[in-house]
Amino acid sequence: MRLTRTRLCSLLVALYCLFSIYAAYHVFFGRRRRATAASSRGSRKAAVQAKERRGRDQSALESEEWNPWEGDEKSEQQHRIKTSLQMLTKSTREKTERSIQIWGKAAIGLYLWEHIFEGTLDPTDVTAQWREGQSIVGRTHYSFITGPAVLPGYFSIDVDNVVLVLNGREKAKIVHATQWLLYTQNLIQTQKLQHLAVVLLGNEHCDNDWIMKFLKRNRGFVDLLFITYDSPWINGADVLQWPLGVATYRKFPVVEATWSMLHDERPYICNFLGTVYENSSRQALMNILKQNGSEKLCWVSAREQWQPQETNESLRNYQDALLQSDLTLCPVGVNTECYRIYEASSFGSVPVVEDVMTAGHCGNTSSHHSTPLQLLKAMGAPFIFIKDWKELPAILEKEKTIILQEKVQRRKMLLQWYQHFKTELKRKFTNTLESSFFMNNKG
Repeated sequence: MRLTRTRLCSLLVALYCLFSIYAAYHVFFGRRRRATAASSRGSRKAAVQAKERRGRDQSALESEEWNPWEGDEKSEQQHRIKTSLQMLTKSTREKTERSIQIWGKAAIGLYLWEHIFEGTLDPTDVTAQWREGQSIVGRTHYSFITGPAVLPGYFSIDVDNVVLVLNGREKAKIVHATQWLLYTQNLIQTQKLQHLAVVLLGNEHCDNDWIMKFLKRNRGFVDLLFITYDSPWINGADVLQWPLGVATYRKFPVVEATWSMLHDERPYICNFLGTVYENSSRQALMNILKQNGSEKLCWVSAREQWQPQETNESLRNYQDALLQSDLTLCPVGVNTECYRIYEASSFGSVPVVEDVMTAGHCGNTSSHHSTPLQLLKAMGAPFIFIKDWKELPAILEKEKTIILQEKVQRRKMLLQWYQHFKTELKRKFTNTLESSFFMNNKG
């Protein structure tokens, strides 16, 4: 019995030892195996993720062209933005002391703002009652207002310096312009304005005596007068010449040069679309075109009566004629200077200008050998100037011999000149205003 108990105790002890050894094995060796397994599983998962990332990166590289200078370009772009903001902030701070507002009460005001200043107007609708725009030139803030709602006494005035754009071509327009001048005279007398300049669409015969009494030199209040046509008053000091520009009143647009405008072959040698007055040089021009058979080489459309407004179709035809002709014939009308000169330049069609004085009081050929068209000639206009339309057949014959490559270079030269003409005009205009309005205040 005792032996049986001894054997049973030994068996229990042996089982206990075996269990202890088994437990110790799992404690010390089982954890490491699980960690290894987990590590193996984690490595496989990381490898899969890395593979997916490489796949996405490869896809991105395939979909986008790698730019090795991207970092530099971003830094440069950020620098430009920062510089622009600093300039804008500086200009904004200074605009209260350097502000000029332009009141556009004649169509040439749109040529000044949209073509010379390259400004925009809000709203874009040309029939809107009130339109306005903003532009900063150097340290001076310029603003522009126009439209039927711009009436004397019906809008607030928060500037000290004004440029008034007026039409003085005929009696009815002069009456309206005089009302504006009297209104601004009152503003200056009550110290609501300090300085005034006038841009005037003058009379085609240069009969502009009505405005003389308003000039400061004659004890008036107008500091500067910018006037169209070759007025004998032009002195480069307080009376300066202003270009006629394009016919904005007929909705002639700002034209952007295109590749085809420069490089395409143009089907017509020349064009003339306009009114032919009896016993005028325009009638002589039409006769010469018919006699020499040149009418077939040129886009010609004549009418007997002047039409102040264009239809959409007539405007489109006119622009097509300019775009499809190498030369644009510019006979004199009431005045030598005409809208056609500037409109042809916009399309790279070389103006052939009848360089003769017209009746009236414009120019002074005894003292100014460059008249007419003093401003254009002073700026080196690359036009073809003729004294008589009898010279035209030889010009057209020569045109037939010019190859396309030479014509392309000529178009580039004309378009570059016209852009320079507008840029230089803006520079002189703003410098003259600022010198008169602001520099004199320091004295």
